[in-house]
Amino acid sequence: MALSRQKKEQVLAQYQKWVESSQAVVLVEYTGIKMADLDAIRAKLRDTGGEFHVVKNTFARKIMEANGISVPEGYLVKSTAIAFAFKDAAATTKALTDATVKMEAIKLKGGFLGKQALSASQVKALAELPPLPVVRAQLLGVLQAPASKLVRTLAEPARSLAYVLRANSEKAQAAA
Repeated sequence: MALSRQKKEQVLAQYQKWVESSQAVVLVEYTGIKMADLDAIRAKLRDTGGEFHVVKNTFARKIMEANGISVPEGYLVKSTAIAFAFKDAAATTKALTDATVKMEAIKLKGGFLGKQALSASQVKALAELPPLPVVRAQLLGVLQAPASKLVRTLAEPARSLAYVLRANSEKAQAAA
C-alpha cells in the first residue's frame, strides 16, 4: 500500500526527530531476513531504549541530510534498516550486535555518533564499550580512590598506636 504524500511527510518528520534526539544511528543491511527476526531485533533494541526500522534508501538520505549529516558512499545501497540509540549508544549497539550475531543476513554498514560518521569496525568497537552505568561506576571509583587512600593514611598512626596498646595490655595480663 503506497503512502500518501502527507503521510510520508509525517513519517519523515518523525524520523528526523529521532535522528536529532539519538546519540547514535546505526545502518545495517538486512537482505534475506525473516520478519520474525526483524521483530526480535526490534524487541531487543527497545529494551535498551532504542528503535529499529526498515527505511528506503532515498528516505534515509533525506532524513540524514535534513539533520546536516553527510552519508558516506556505500552506506545507503541495497536494503537498509536503521537502529536509533536514544539513551545509551554503547548499550544499543551492543544489543544490536548481540541480536544479529547468528543472523548472517544482517550486515553492518556503518553509523553515526552525533554527526560523525562511523565505519562498521568503529560501530563494533562502540558495541564493545561497557554500558553507561558501568562507565559511571568506574569513573566514580577512580575519583574516590585518592580520598580513600588519604583516609587510610591518616588513620594508620592511630591504628598502629591501638595495636601497640592492645599488645602491651595483653602482655601485662599474661604476666599477671
